[in-house]
Amino acid sequence: MTVRFRPHHFLCALGYVGKGYSDDFIANMTAIVTDGLKSDGDETVIEVAPAADDICGPCPKRRGMLCTKQTKIEGLDRAHLDALGLKIGDRLTWAQAKSRIRERVLPGDLSGLCNGCEWLKLGLCEAALEELHATP
Repeated sequence: MTVRFRPHHFLCALGYVGKGYSDDFIANMTAIVTDGLKSDGDETVIEVAPAADDICGPCPKRRGMLCTKQTKIEGLDRAHLDALGLKIGDRLTWAQAKSRIRERVLPGDLSGLCNGCEWLKLGLCEAALEELHATP
């Protein structure tokens, strides 16, 4: 199985706990992340996408391949490409993605890396990042 993620969705997937923009969005994200990646999906291949991806599909903010918050999203994507050392078109498994996140993103980094994200204040991604770093 291969899924397409825009760059900032690697950390969104890591921190996902069943919240989202709409019921359709939550159902889709749950299928991809909870039922897929987090349920023995370490070998799932993720392709780095340049715009709207598999997670974006049913998002109410999606407008074609763009977002109603496109400028903010592009900034998040650029920051995550740099932080994770990724390029558009790269392919890696979820296990490799988690390893890369562990190596390159430290607890506390999200306040800068994810600056402007409306979900940051909930602390879900930070908690997941701390858990990733605590896991041997």
